[in-house]
Amino acid sequence: MVATSSLATYSHRQYTSENSSALYVVNVERNGKIIYTWKGNQRDTHIGLYDLQTKENEHLYMFERDLRIISCTVNSERTLLAVSFRQYTEEERVSQLLQSVSKYLTLLIEIHPVNNVRVLKAVDSCVRVQFLYPVEGRNTSTESRLLLVSEDKYIEQFDICVVVEEEHKVVIQNSGQLPRARVADDLIWAQWDMTEQRLFYVVPKESRCTLKCVQFYPDENFNSILESHLDISVNDTRVKLVNFGYDDCQDQDVTSKSLNLQVFTSKAGGLCVCCSLASDIPDEITYSIYFLHKGYSKTFTVSLERTESHQLKEVAFLNLDYYVAAYLPGQFLHLLNIQHPDLLCYSLFLTGEDARIDTLQNCSIRSPLMSTVLDGCVGRMYAVSISDSALLQFLQKSKRDSERLAALHCALLCVRSTADLETKIIWWISENLSTCHSFDPIQEFIIASLYSRMCSETHNLDKLLPYTSLLDWIGVIPGVVCTTDIISLPVLEFQNSKGFWEKLNSNLESVKYAEPHLHYHSNVLRREWRTLSEEQKEERRTTTYLRNIFENAKKVLSHLDTWDSEERLVPLFQEEDHQQQLLMGLMVAQLKDHLMRHLQYVGKKKIDQIVLDYVANLLNLVHRIMKEVWKRYRLHSCVFCFEERGSAAEFAVFHIMSRILEATNGMCMPLPPGFHTLHLGLGVRCLPLHTLLHYIDNGVLHLTETCVRKLLKDLDDTEKNEKLKFSIVTRLPEALGQKVRQLWNHPINANFIARKYVKLLLERLGSRQCSRPISERLPVPVEFLPLNYLTNMLAEIENQGVHPYEKQDHVNVRFVEEAALKHTMMLLGLKYS
Repeated sequence: MVATSSLATYSHRQYTSENSSALYVVNVERNGKIIYTWKGNQRDTHIGLYDLQTKENEHLYMFERDLRIISCTVNSERTLLAVSFRQYTEEERVSQLLQSVSKYLTLLIEIHPVNNVRVLKAVDSCVRVQFLYPVEGRNTSTESRLLLVSEDKYIEQFDICVVVEEEHKVVIQNSGQLPRARVADDLIWAQWDMTEQRLFYVVPKESRCTLKCVQFYPDENFNSILESHLDISVNDTRVKLVNFGYDDCQDQDVTSKSLNLQVFTSKAGGLCVCCSLASDIPDEITYSIYFLHKGYSKTFTVSLERTESHQLKEVAFLNLDYYVAAYLPGQFLHLLNIQHPDLLCYSLFLTGEDARIDTLQNCSIRSPLMSTVLDGCVGRMYAVSISDSALLQFLQKSKRDSERLAALHCALLCVRSTADLETKIIWWISENLSTCHSFDPIQEFIIASLYSRMCSETHNLDKLLPYTSLLDWIGVIPGVVCTTDIISLPVLEFQNSKGFWEKLNSNLESVKYAEPHLHYHSNVLRREWRTLSEEQKEERRTTTYLRNIFENAKKVLSHLDTWDSEERLVPLFQEEDHQQQLLMGLMVAQLKDHLMRHLQYVGKKKIDQIVLDYVANLLNLVHRIMKEVWKRYRLHSCVFCFEERGSAAEFAVFHIMSRILEATNGMCMPLPPGFHTLHLGLGVRCLPLHTLLHYIDNGVLHLTETCVRKLLKDLDDTEKNEKLKFSIVTRLPEALGQKVRQLWNHPINANFIARKYVKLLLERLGSRQCSRPISERLPVPVEFLPLNYLTNMLAEIENQGVHPYEKQDHVNVRFVEEAALKHTMMLLGLKYS
């Protein structure tokens, strides 16, 4: 079933065809199989096993009496069953004179086939049981290990050896006492992680608590691997157990002093402790998240919208891997980003209908496995995930920047967005460029998408690549007060451990060495731009350096060509852009140096590939934005026809391209070759002349050879077009101007070229004087002494080997002389022959 008004999607798992009203879940094993119980017609008690993979139910055992089962577990071979149950209530013992009979009984039962029953514990304190599971794929073992957790604040491990007799009957080998080992003592809280076979537990220590973790290994050993001090005050010393069976009555028996605590881990090495004490204050609740892998905690105090005196106020914590969810039915759903919890704008705080999950309105809910929720009141378990459609709806209707940014990051980093979702996000961005005031949605889309695509490739890459363009966030969540406290880092003790512990240790090392400074920043690239400008004075060194830089850019573009063999809808990547290629090459060099410093164990070849992928993905994302915008506004190649004015759709695309340029400039990111040409072409079509020139003068529009050549060739010389052409020609950089000015055969252009030529010659002359007269340059001497003197001086400079326009032989003193006479005759209204 889908919760239509929430970001969370829940699918219900049905375990049996029996009467579901009498069914409830008592345990979830490592392999995902679910142990449940129900009452038969004769009030006998049945135990069943549901396999999530095969969708099949298996009957394990039956008690011929009505029992209240507290805890139950089956070994991986399904040959042994351990059950803990309450025999009688205290009132029943007194009324039936059964004071000598223990209140709780723990049994070990042979079930392959059903055979002997052995009593493990017969005590007045509650006991929980849990079989350890070996690694998947391991051959059937003749030994099982069982954890026994007592309300008397200790945990011990039983070693159980079995033998196979005739007819494949499996029986316990040792008829005497089973070997046992003490695992933990003096605990007040414990949680079992069935997936990774870890035991977390808390022991009080003076005014604080100490969290410890015991890791169980396939070789039948275990050791204490973690210790962390938590500033949590505990008033109730009763033992609280998590994931050691699901006793619905115990879950409902919550007092104002009970400890509500859970530990969650993530695949990326995140370790969070979630804690909440049920509050006596009717209109607020407080909960804390200890991000042990980051070295700080955040405490949230929430003002509740509406409360009822009989309503139980206990926050349920859910593990969604990338997020930890704090959920209070009927009040709020808070999704906290585990990987980047520093800024609140990456966490979603939902209230009202957005936080309502119809199928989970009870407070007795747990998260036994990652992305699963167990409702103890009704005995059902649900798979939970974040709905991309609901997330998109929330993004579209959100009014606050913090909500938009959190939803955007959630969609790109957590949901693993599909092409369809990315398209809709791009459409949303194109419509909301002016509504996001505290962040640039284009920057966040590009950076978050790059982070998501790249960080799954290599361990620790997530600590080195940027995940946001923001340095800080000063916004607040209405109705929520948040305080941040620095906490001591946990102490790890392990050797050659892989997986989670290795990643957690890497996260802790990053915190010790100031993690924010490990991320790649664009200011490094900006400094390189300045350095390159200075090195251009040293021609020899700069030439070698530039050759390497442009070689990097060629590799990026060649790498990108192998990805997209389809015909490109947007006219990009169709020309060379030396400025953007220089920036590409610089980014490759800078990013490679950054990764080499911190990923030395990866190897140069792998780092080269990562860097090429990163820069190529960046260019591809810009092209992706352009392609979706192009398709949405139904543009085609007519944007390069300058004879007509642009449409409203073209103006909208021009505006979006201007924002893309602003976003990439802000992060010092390269653009696909051809972007500036396309941008300028749309600007010429859509903007009035004074606005167009203003954009050019302020660096919004860049004059490119491709666009200027087409403009000078295609436009005729009407008065309006002459003004446009002259305005463009006078703004061309010198190197580009020498290439394209001769394309416009017009007196205005000739006059401008002549003036430019004279200016350059005189600048080259410096303080040198003419030493001898020069013969006239024209066949017929011109009796105009100022012009004669100027041409003689220019000719002498040319004879000294100074020629600014070496590639344009027709631009010389003769050209200047003719242009001057033509211009003078035109001003006098005379005809030049």
